[in-house]
Amino acid sequence: METREQWASKMGFILAAVGSAVGLGNIWRFSYVTGESGGAAFLIIYVLCIFLVGLPVLLAEFSVGRRGQSDVIGSFNNIAPGKPWVLGGIIGVLTSFLILSFYGVIAGWVVFFLFSYLTGSAQAVAGGEYADFFVNFIGGAAGPVIWQVIFMAAVVAIVYFGIKKGIELSNKIFMPLLALIILILAGYALTLDGAGEGLSFLFTPDWSAFGDASVYAAAVGQAFFTLSLGMGAMIAYSSYLPKNTKLPSAAGTVVTLDTLFAIIAGIMIFPVVFTFGVDPAAGPALIFITLPEVFNMMGGAGTFFAILFFFLVAIAALSSAISLLEVSVSYVMRQFNWSRKKAALIAGVVVTLFGVPSALSQGGPLSGEIFGLSFLDLVDTITDKYTLPLSGLIVALFVGWGWNKVDALKETGLTDSLIGVVWLWFIRVIAPLGILWILLQNIFG
Repeated sequence: METREQWASKMGFILAAVGSAVGLGNIWRFSYVTGESGGAAFLIIYVLCIFLVGLPVLLAEFSVGRRGQSDVIGSFNNIAPGKPWVLGGIIGVLTSFLILSFYGVIAGWVVFFLFSYLTGSAQAVAGGEYADFFVNFIGGAAGPVIWQVIFMAAVVAIVYFGIKKGIELSNKIFMPLLALIILILAGYALTLDGAGEGLSFLFTPDWSAFGDASVYAAAVGQAFFTLSLGMGAMIAYSSYLPKNTKLPSAAGTVVTLDTLFAIIAGIMIFPVVFTFGVDPAAGPALIFITLPEVFNMMGGAGTFFAILFFFLVAIAALSSAISLLEVSVSYVMRQFNWSRKKAALIAGVVVTLFGVPSALSQGGPLSGEIFGLSFLDLVDTITDKYTLPLSGLIVALFVGWGWNKVDALKETGLTDSLIGVVWLWFIRVIAPLGILWILLQNIFG
C-alpha cells in the first residue's frame, strides 16, 4: 500500500476544494436554474441555503475526512467501525461516480464548442441555426463519445499524477486563470446595453417567488451540487490534510469564493441575455444554443467572447471532474491495494464507459426514455434530487448525533467557542430538517 499523500500547503487544498466547487454548477447550471427560478428571489434563497445548510455540512465533511484519513467509505469506518453510518460513504462514492459519468459528457460538449470556435466551424453557422448545430452534434453516434473520452482522458491524466503533482498543481494554475477570465468577461458584459436589465433580474427580487416551494428545492439542490456536497469529494480531499489545518477558515473561504464565482457568472451572462432579447429561462440549452446565437450577433467580438467563455467553462468543468474521480480512485486504492496510477486508469475507464449511454441518449442510438427521461437526465435526476441530499443528510446526522460531540468539536477546532455551539446546533437541527424537507419535496412533490 502506498504511503498516504498530503497537500503541500493549506492554500493548495483550498484552491483544489474551490476548484471542486467551481465547475459547471457555477456557470452552466447556476445560470439556467437562476433563470428558470425567477432570478433575484432564487439568488437570495440560494445564498441563504449556502450559508445555513451548505457551510455547516461542508465543515462536517471536512472534519470526517481529516479525522478518518482514508477514502470516503474508509473514513466512516475508521471513525465509527461496524456502524451503519458507513452508508453515507457508500452513497457518496456511488453519487460521485454517477455524476462524473454524465458530467464528462456535458463537459465534452463544452470542449467541442471551444474547438468549433477555435477552428471557425461554429462561426460558419447561420443565425437561428445553432439549435440544429447543437442537436445534430449531441444526437450523433460518434461525436459525443469522442469528446467525452477526450475530456475524461485529461481528468484521468491529472489524477494519475497524484495530490501534489497532479490535483494541487493543476488547481494552482486553473483557479487564478479562471478568476481572471470570468472577471474579464463580466466586465465586458457590464458595458452592454442590457446590463441594467440583467443586473435588475439578478438582484431585484420578485417577492411572490418566495412562496414557491420549488424555488427552495432548486436552491438546496444547487447548493449541494455546486459545493460538491454529498458526493464524497470534500471528504476525500480533506483526508489528505495535516492535523494542524484550521477547518472552519478553510470551509468559510471555499464557500465564499464559490458563491462569488456563481454571482459573477450571473453578472457575466444575464446582461448578455437581456441585451439580445433572450429568454433567461432558456434552461439547460442556455450556453449551447442561446449564447452561441448571441455570440453570432456580436460579430468579431463575439468570437473572442465565445472562445474565452467556453475555455472558462471547460477549465471549470475539469477542476470539478478531477475531484469526482478522486473519490473513486481513493476508494479502489484502499479496497484493492492498488497503486494510484493503476486505480486512476481503471476507475477512469470504468466511469467513462458508464457515461457512454448518457452520451448516446440525446438523440443518438440510445435515445429511448426510461420513466419519461433520457438516460443522462435520469442519472442527473437520481443524483440531484435523491442521492446528494440523502448523503448530505447522513453526514449531518452522523457528525451531529452519531459522533461524540467532544470529538466533533475538537476535530473542527471549535471546542469551547460560541461558533462551535452554533455550528453544532445547525448540524444537528437546522441542516437535517432543511435537507429532509427538500428530500421529501423531491420524493412526493
